Amino acid sequence: MSYPDVLPHDLPNLIAEDLFVVHGCVKPNAAIRFSRNMTIVRDQGKLTLINPVRMNEEGLLALEELGEIAHVLRLGSMHGMDDQFYVDRYKTSFWSFEGGVTYTTPSITHVLTEGGELPFSGGKLIAFDHLNEPEGAILLERSKGILLTCDAIQSYSTFPHQPQTNWLAKRMLPLIGFPCETVISKMWLKLAVNDKSGIKGEFERLLKLDFDQLISAHGTFVPKNAHAEVEQAFKNKFA
Repeated sequence: MSYPDVLPHDLPNLIAEDLFVVHGCVKPNAAIRFSRNMTIVRDQGKLTLINPVRMNEEGLLALEELGEIAHVLRLGSMHGMDDQFYVDRYKTSFWSFEGGVTYTTPSITHVLTEGGELPFSGGKLIAFDHLNEPEGAILLERSKGILLTCDAIQSYSTFPHQPQTNWLAKRMLPLIGFPCETVISKMWLKLAVNDKSGIKGEFERLLKLDFDQLISAHGTFVPKNAHAEVEQAFKNKFA
């Protein structure tokens, strides 16, 4: 089977206890390359790859040294291009919401549902309503509370802001709604949401959660004051 090519990426980086990130990228066309993150949760020696990013052999070796690669989890339906590679190579289980149409493989072995089971302990799953394709968020109930998101909430507020992003994309992103701050994506609201008033309530529900850190599928890790940043992003979009 053929898989998407390996694109530029960093090695796994520890950002919190048993939590790692790989800053990779995606190329929608020949001229543009922007950040795409894989979050890795380790629990009792087993790794869950959230929104996977395919790595080269050096990166895979570094990943294998972190623990047993046991689970692949698709948190947002637009982030599925590298799932099959990891499922096939490491014979992992695959966790996903049902109903996604952008990527229809691999076969789901564990269906994600609101408040349902996760492949690691100490996590709470939130499923968004009012979308054309399913997406959610995960609250890791550890440290000060860590929110894991996909496309709905993205953060470019901390250095290096836009890792693995080429110069043209860095100039274009602020013009299309992705400045160096935490945002509720204007593009996501337009393309993914079928009821804007309904999705407002989903973010209000999210803001009732207790978290201080954030890592999304794009940009960089927010190590503190993440709740305040998400609250400001909410006001910017819905006030």
